[in-house]
Amino acid sequence: MWRGDVLTQRNPIELVTVKGCTKRTRQPRSLTVAEFQKFIQHLDEPFRTIALVCVSFGLRISEALALKWSDVDWFNGRLSVERGIVRQIVDDVKTVNSGRALHIGPEMLAVLKAWKQATQFSGAEDWMFAGPAQLGRLPWSYKQVWRAYKNAAADAGIGHLGTHALRHTFRSWLDAVGTTVAVQQKLMRHADIRTTMNTYGDVVTDEMAQAGGKVARLAIHGPERGEA
Repeated sequence: MWRGDVLTQRNPIELVTVKGCTKRTRQPRSLTVAEFQKFIQHLDEPFRTIALVCVSFGLRISEALALKWSDVDWFNGRLSVERGIVRQIVDDVKTVNSGRALHIGPEMLAVLKAWKQATQFSGAEDWMFAGPAQLGRLPWSYKQVWRAYKNAAADAGIGHLGTHALRHTFRSWLDAVGTTVAVQQKLMRHADIRTTMNTYGDVVTDEMAQAGGKVARLAIHGPERGEA
C-alpha cells in the first residue's frame, strides 16, 4: 500500500504503536508437544540434539551453537551459557541475564552424554556441536541448522519452522506446566526482568529446576511420560 510517497508491503494492522513504541501483533509460532515429537523424528544428529537443547533450555540458536563441553558441569547438573556465535563469529552472550547457569535434569544429561560419546569432538574445549569443516574448529553454522529444521518440518507436515520457534515453544511449555511468571522470566533470561522479579540472583532454585525438568521430559518423552 501507499503511505505518503513511500510504497510499503506491510499491512498497517500488523504494527501497533503504544506510547511511541512499535509492537508487532503477530505472535511467534510455538509447537505443541506432538508437533515437536514429529519434528525431531526427521532430524539426524547433531540437529536432533541441538533441537532438544534449544527447546529444553530456551536457548537462542546462537547460544546453543556456541556451547562447549566445558560448559557442562556433569557432577552438579549445570549448563553455563557464556557466549554466542553469529555468522561464525564468537561473542559474549546477548545480555548479562543471558549468561545464567541452567539446571540440567537427568533426561537431558543422558541426551548430552549420548551425543558426547557419538561425536568425534568430545574434548573439554571442543564445540558441543562442532562441524566437520575445518576439523571441528567451528560449530555447525546457523544456515545448516536452519536448512535441517526446514526440511524436517516439511517432512513432518507441520509447516514452516524457524530456529527461534523452539525458544518460543519453551516459553509456551513453561506456561503449560504451570510455571509462575517470575520463574519463567528467570528461565527465559530476558534482559528486561523487572526489579521485583529479580529476587533469585544467579542461583538455580528448586522451582526453576522443576519447571525446566518438566519441559525437558515433554521434549524427550512426549506427553505420555512428560509429566511423570
